[in-house]
Amino acid sequence: ITIKQTLKQSEAVVTGGGGYFGYKLGCALANAGASVVLYDIHKPIWKIPNGVVCIQADVRDYDAISAACEGADCVFHVASYGMSGREQVSPNHFVFSCVTVRTEDERLSDVTLRRNIARLIYTSTVNVVFGGLPIEDGDEETVPYFPIEKHVDHYSRTKSIAEQMVLAANGTPLAGGGMLYTCVLRPPGIYGPEEQRHLPRLAKNIERGLLSFKFGDPSAKMNWVHAENLVQAQILAAEALTPEKNYIAVIQLIETHVDSLLTCMYIHAYFVLLFYF
Repeated sequence: ITIKQTLKQSEAVVTGGGGYFGYKLGCALANAGASVVLYDIHKPIWKIPNGVVCIQADVRDYDAISAACEGADCVFHVASYGMSGREQVSPNHFVFSCVTVRTEDERLSDVTLRRNIARLIYTSTVNVVFGGLPIEDGDEETVPYFPIEKHVDHYSRTKSIAEQMVLAANGTPLAGGGMLYTCVLRPPGIYGPEEQRHLPRLAKNIERGLLSFKFGDPSAKMNWVHAENLVQAQILAAEALTPEKNYIAVIQLIETHVDSLLTCMYIHAYFVLLFYF
């Protein structure tokens, strides 16, 4: 990954830095010379590299997140809740995610304004426009938001609310002068080495015999994104929110993806190794 001088001298905060993708993003920034804070309620299970500070705290804690952002010039907001697994069906999920979206993004926006942090990159999801109906050759200008009230899960619903809040904050004056510039990325499923959420769970379900049936249209395809490609997209977004790039922010949203064939090859190889070794 090539990172320009403007990003090399950055001081970045990555919320959700204890998770798979947030950790990888933080490591990539640190490897390029940036000062990085990984902020998460959980510590990463991987080794913390030199030049990276890990702060274990709740993103809804205003004082903690404000202190973590002191001196930063860019915030990568990756933290989320309830994407999959038991969290997704938690009976308290609706209350929790409403608290998250109402306070987390409002507080982060407030922190960036008060701390004079000019760049905020938010990791959303393709689900904000996808609700089950096919999308062919869609782009950010032609595909509208999926209606909030029609989302079947709270994760997608609250992501959509949060995304619109972040975009609305673009162009807000900072306390010390200048402007806040924001950008949103809408990744689909994330895969890659040591990914802990999707493929291991799928493998366990196959071993348990829970995937011995088919449903839906077998010709339907969905692009996934490799973690390293998404890291690159985040870094390019951060670079775009600088004077050198004329603050290209929310004119175009980005739905990151990879070629479906390559994804299928990766997953196929994964299960070949699983069943033969």
